[in-house]
Amino acid sequence: MKKKYAICGVSNRSMKMFIGPMLKTFSTQTEIVGLLDIDPRRFEVCKEKFPQLNDVKEYGPDQFDLLVKQTKPDVIIVTGRDDTHVTYILQALEHGLDVITEKPMATTGADCRRILDAEQRSKGKVTVAFNYRYAPIHSRIKELVLEGKVGRVTSVDLNWYIDTYHGASYFKRWNRNREHSGGLSIHKSSHHFDLVNWWIGQQPVQVFAFGALNYYGPEGPLNPKKEDGRHCETCTVKPDCSYFMRWSTRSREVTVKDDHLGAVSSGLAVAPYSEYRPDACIYDSAINIEDTYSVNVKYDGGALLSYSVNFSLPYEGYRLAINGTKGRIETTEFHSASRVPFPVPVQTIDYFPLFGSKETIHVVHREGGHGGGDPVLLEDIFLGPDPGRAYPILSGSQDGAYSIGTGEAVWRSVKENRPIRIDEVLRADTAATTAT
Repeated sequence: MKKKYAICGVSNRSMKMFIGPMLKTFSTQTEIVGLLDIDPRRFEVCKEKFPQLNDVKEYGPDQFDLLVKQTKPDVIIVTGRDDTHVTYILQALEHGLDVITEKPMATTGADCRRILDAEQRSKGKVTVAFNYRYAPIHSRIKELVLEGKVGRVTSVDLNWYIDTYHGASYFKRWNRNREHSGGLSIHKSSHHFDLVNWWIGQQPVQVFAFGALNYYGPEGPLNPKKEDGRHCETCTVKPDCSYFMRWSTRSREVTVKDDHLGAVSSGLAVAPYSEYRPDACIYDSAINIEDTYSVNVKYDGGALLSYSVNFSLPYEGYRLAINGTKGRIETTEFHSASRVPFPVPVQTIDYFPLFGSKETIHVVHREGGHGGGDPVLLEDIFLGPDPGRAYPILSGSQDGAYSIGTGEAVWRSVKENRPIRIDEVLRADTAATTAT
């Protein structure tokens, strides 16, 4: 029997990750009955791409109750801007509906607490689309830990690198405002914190962090001109902007892809999209988040995490080491090989027993987004968890809350220069403040 789904947030992510596969791969299990968004133009773009949805009803951001009344969905899929997630998750739970939400589940610890409490009162359940768990390398690391290869996990080193193409994109869009994204320690790093939490099977307790805005904003060392309100498309100093010139040319007109619509910025064509432009200047003074973090996290099982992330580097990827009482696991990933300025090896896992010889583990890689994780995540969501898998992998609201709680603790520790406890962030009375 088909389940009925309504989409809250008709973003490019919703179309690529959910709508497309639902119409093609999971058409016998799913039916899309409603679309909700703040911008009517997004409905047009979606229906141009998927004519099968031409008769699907459309709703504005304040018409959730009407959507539920008229379309009677079983499940709400939440894929709008990060700060809108909590609104539709809470409303869905009030109606007793299940929710599938993109990460991050919310943008503050206080909103996470509201979701956790609402879910306890509701017959509906929240699933968070943490697709990175499903990448074959990441799943194999989880299996190695479960097999006891490293013994009791004592420490984790995770260094994440974002290149100048990807990193700069966050500062051209709404992500650059903490009130919309929670900052990159939430919008981006929640992915990473969730991976560590899941790999080691422990919950974060306390965070201490340093962070800064080193590359972007008006004080960015490569800012060709201190002037707010610029956009790449019309900027007169873009030939002097190293970030722009690295990924473009003087003779070619800039085409900045809007990852939430799949559109290209081009003058008046942007106006219908709720005044959203994906090519705002990376040196604008409106930026109020950090681009560099160094973080220490203490876990309830005794493990310690040393984590860093940098959003302006020559290449993209990560280095991971998991240490335990019986050995060590290492792996290095280089992401988007076409953007890496050197030959990229196939990712493997190295296992070092405490007393023995190194073992290199080769993992079969899969096609699909997020290291091959997206397609398998969708199978678990729409077909049910794989009965042959010996461990839980699909994420729930508590997983979402701990990842966001860690991310908020990071930026609060940076601002307040003190250790921050996760239970302090996730308390019911925590103020959802925005630091600038």
